[in-house]
Order: sequence, then structure tokens, then C-alpha cells
Amino acid sequence: MYNTILTLLLVVSVSIIIAVLMQPSKQQDALSALSGGTQEISGKQKARGFEAFMQKVTVVLGTLFFALSLILAYVSSH
Repeated sequence: MYNTILTLLLVVSVSIIIAVLMQPSKQQDALSALSGGTQEISGKQKARGFEAFMQKVTVVLGTLFFALSLILAYVSSH
């Protein structure tokens, strides 16, 4: 049981790393950082398409990671 959960935790961990690296960059260039972020305030839009999908995947994987970590701690202590 312990080994199975540990293996799942490792797979989810690597998947989180891949999902975060695949997400598109929020900041387009260094000039927008110096301009005070006016484009972020005026151009605030919901994520669509691939970006929205990757955000959902990251949230699901993060939740799985948290749950598996708690289960693994419980199993290892008993």
C-alpha cells in the first residue's frame, strides 16, 4: 500500500512540474513590468483555451498531490 501511494505521489509530482512548465507566460516583456501593469488592469480577461485547460490541470494535480501526501503520512504512521 505504501509503495503504491508513493509511486502515485511521484507520478503526480512529475506531472505538476510538466504542467507548470507548459503554461504560457503571463508577462509579455520587460517594458510591461516597468509600465506599472496598466495592461493587466485594463485588459483583465478570463483564461481561454489551452491556458484555461492548463490552469485546471494544475489545480487538479495540486489537489491530488495534497491528498496523496496526507494519505501517505497516515499510512506511514500506522
